[in-house]
Amino acid sequence: MINTMLSGSDILASAKNINQPNKNASYDKQNAQKVANDFEAFFLSQTLEQMYAGIKTDGFFGGGDAEKIWRSFLFDEYGKQMVKAGGIGMAKEVMNYMLEIQENSQSTSGVLKNE
Repeated sequence: MINTMLSGSDILASAKNINQPNKNASYDKQNAQKVANDFEAFFLSQTLEQMYAGIKTDGFFGGGDAEKIWRSFLFDEYGKQMVKAGGIGMAKEVMNYMLEIQENSQSTSGVLKNE
């Protein structure tokens, strides 16, 4: 479950931390899953925002600066709910790739230490 929406820089920082060696493999997988889910939610919210960018709002009941601000929050929530419902499969691929990078990083760092 996604508790908060991360910014792009937060996601990148978390992804960099996944490369750090950690003896607790289940924690790494959980961390990778959270980062991957957050990334997919962010991607989906940005996609939705672009899809709705050209749609005009109802002038009588909506519109204005406040709606523009709240609309971005709505898209963030849509992204989170879409991931919670299964998403588009991006999170699984991102998580697998991060775990692969981490595994390669740990095996490479072990080889370098032994030399």
